[in-house]
Amino acid sequence: MRPTSRLLATAVSTGNGLKPAPLAILPPIPLYRRLLRAHRKHLPQEMRLLGDEYIKSEFRAHRTVDNPAHLIGFLTEWQLYAQKIEGDSWKGEKLDPAKVEKMSDQQIAQMYELMQAIKKSREEGDDQAAKRRKTKGNDSSVVKIGDKTISLSAFLAPPPKKTEENPQPVPVENGSISNEGKEGQQKPTHKINEQVSTKRYQNGSNAPSKKAKGERETPMLKARKALPIWAYRDEIKASLRGDNDILLVVGETGSGKSTQTPQFLCEESWCRRKKVRVKSDIVGVGGMIAITQPRRVAATTLAGRVAREMGTPLGTAGEGPVGYSVRFDHKVPKGAKIKFLTEGMLLQELLRDPNLRQYSAIIVDEIHERSVDVDLITGFLKQILLSDKAGRGGIPLKVVIMSATADVEKIQDFFKSNDSPSPLKLLRIKGRQYPVEVKHMDKPVPDIQEALVKKILDIHLHEPLPGDILAFLTGQEEIEAAQRLIEEHCATLASNVPKLLVCPLYGQLSIQAQQEAFQPAKTKYTRKVVLATNIAETSVTVPGVRYVVDCGKAKVKQFRARLGMESLLAKAISKSSAIQRTGRAGREGPGKCFRLYTSETYEELEDADLPEILRNDVLGAVLTMKARGINDFLSFPLMDLPDIEAIEKALIHLYILGALADDGSITEIGRKLALFPVSAPYGRVLLAAASPEFDCLLEVIDVIAVITSGETIFHQIQTEDDSERDAIEEARKELQRREGDILTFLTTMQRYAGENADRIAWCRARRVSVRNMRQALNIRRQLRGICVREKLLAEAPPADPQPFVPLSPERADVLLRCFLRGFATKTALLAPDSSYVTVQGKHVVAIHPSSVLHGQKKEAIMFLEHVFTQKNYAKKVSAIRADWIVEAMGGGAIS
Repeated sequence: MRPTSRLLATAVSTGNGLKPAPLAILPPIPLYRRLLRAHRKHLPQEMRLLGDEYIKSEFRAHRTVDNPAHLIGFLTEWQLYAQKIEGDSWKGEKLDPAKVEKMSDQQIAQMYELMQAIKKSREEGDDQAAKRRKTKGNDSSVVKIGDKTISLSAFLAPPPKKTEENPQPVPVENGSISNEGKEGQQKPTHKINEQVSTKRYQNGSNAPSKKAKGERETPMLKARKALPIWAYRDEIKASLRGDNDILLVVGETGSGKSTQTPQFLCEESWCRRKKVRVKSDIVGVGGMIAITQPRRVAATTLAGRVAREMGTPLGTAGEGPVGYSVRFDHKVPKGAKIKFLTEGMLLQELLRDPNLRQYSAIIVDEIHERSVDVDLITGFLKQILLSDKAGRGGIPLKVVIMSATADVEKIQDFFKSNDSPSPLKLLRIKGRQYPVEVKHMDKPVPDIQEALVKKILDIHLHEPLPGDILAFLTGQEEIEAAQRLIEEHCATLASNVPKLLVCPLYGQLSIQAQQEAFQPAKTKYTRKVVLATNIAETSVTVPGVRYVVDCGKAKVKQFRARLGMESLLAKAISKSSAIQRTGRAGREGPGKCFRLYTSETYEELEDADLPEILRNDVLGAVLTMKARGINDFLSFPLMDLPDIEAIEKALIHLYILGALADDGSITEIGRKLALFPVSAPYGRVLLAAASPEFDCLLEVIDVIAVITSGETIFHQIQTEDDSERDAIEEARKELQRREGDILTFLTTMQRYAGENADRIAWCRARRVSVRNMRQALNIRRQLRGICVREKLLAEAPPADPQPFVPLSPERADVLLRCFLRGFATKTALLAPDSSYVTVQGKHVVAIHPSSVLHGQKKEAIMFLEHVFTQKNYAKKVSAIRADWIVEAMGGGAIS
């Protein structure tokens, strides 16, 4: 007897459905896999109705039942599904009729449609069943199990459908669902089964909207319609018609605002490209929508999602509707209608085209993060909105501002100025949020890093699968250290314990490495843990997460204008960030958030983070405004004006770099500095290196590529084996130069690029970061391309690998003198008490332990970074001569 027939003969029909066959006659694995494949078509919809855990328990309970017996189990147990929807946890006890009666007719209709869809899918997936259906006289509504015949006719006539009037969404508060009026019940905020949805339309009715021209009811379209923002599709489109040029959308993470809003708007007639006259020229205006993101990973991930929804692969060589533009990667197909890009990339485009003629609309997403770049963008957009549009041939630019938080009063006030011709429309959209259980520590933990690793391992060992873990840490170094500890511990786990896959996620990772965090584990019975910075708070949603571990801290830069230095410290996050982190656990089902701090600590947190423009160095912002021809900073529209002292420091620094003339106007050097994707001091070094005086541009590019690739390229040597430690230190000696870190970075880059065998093995032997060196190659490639385009390089350099040629002492001096053109203000002299005192400001600094010059005494030093952690540190230090400082400062005396 075939296994499937044997199973049908031994399955037992009961009042509550089918009991599994005895374990002794379990079917072969392929049968269970076929059941999974047959069910997969409707699995996402069913999981939204019933919850992921329940569905998987049903699969386990029915894994021994083949078609159509399994179908009967689903059809006869619809009351159990209904009871699950009502929020009760069924453990096998007898049904309570009173609870079943709570189901509305609409829910019954929904369950019927779902069961019929599963029935059809399973019948189509079973070849034997298909053959039986072709046999004459066979009644497909009758199924025989053993000696008993069961009719499905009772399930073929759907119950009467009835929709509720004016349904109210379930409110979401602080990452948890508030169930008013129904104790113990927990529902997702999104509507159940969009095929008979009760979504709210603009006119307040429940009437289904007309299907847009060309739309097909594909699974992807159904998934889009299930998003909360779909109900506001017509309202969003209507809000930007006519003279309405600006819209403010407040949508919680998971509402679909980032992926759907650009798709809604690109259907509008005003989004078509138009030929207009600008002065004496005929130019094209519009035709594309730009949507900004604060981080590369968000831009590339969202672009990929929208491309799939629109049915076109991302980054095709020909035409396509979606593209993206981020640092090191630009994929915008011909004829693209939607372009995702980082805020910095849009600022670069604003410098080249102040009128943004290629765009019909700009969508500024995640504005609540309030980066310096996004503050500048909103200022420039407001200027365009208030202008006469002459630079766009009279064609208006539509602007959509999107935020994930409800605190939007400042944004409203900013765009609601008295002289603004466009009224500000505000839409609030609820997200899809399941209940999240928040757990605090009973008392403060002494070591956050150790507590976080222990909590991750505890979750893995004691919390059920499926359910991935998202852990928030403060930075790259902490993430890499935690990854090593977790992987070392997992190597000691028993063979019957599920595997744990560790995926890092931070801004300096390559795009390919970042995408690994969003992919499911490739092997079964594997839990994924994503170790992330605050990059994962709002910009992107990591799928599969049910557990969040929040360390309660984030690394924050604080610029001290008076001292001219930055501090980079791990500080407590705000309540807003804590709530966003908690919500990450409730995107796909009920979850848990483990906060590694007490509830009292949470209550003491600030409500929101301070905008970057009030705490960061504004040197880059001032240069950008100068390059746009803005000289009166006080009149430029900013939501928050930086401290006047910070602006003055930036102006003085730009003047020293040669970016500003005596009258404060921008120079040709300043315009070129604004085009480089690096800070102004590094840009100044690049320009100096291209001059005949220094002629060391390729070497400078290599150094800057390493420096800007990440926090550090050298890992700490963590081994108790003395011989292994000695081997690593000996291998590192070939990279280290007595002149300091700049020459060490150059040697490392050149030897890495010249490696022709195995670069990964080369890095591991020296404890050099593989990720950072790959990133350095990307930066190197980009900077070389810019220098060729700007004619700083006559031609592209030869391809790698190239033989390593060490720099002579004379050429080393030339390289260091070249760096002084950008960092003359970051120099210090050796004092009689053997301390270092800065030339500018007369502050005492110590050489950071990460420098190869740590503990050494030199006549004078140049440092590329000045930070305050435990003390006032100079980082990335090189030894120089005091007379070089005089030369770099134009001959002025120093003391």
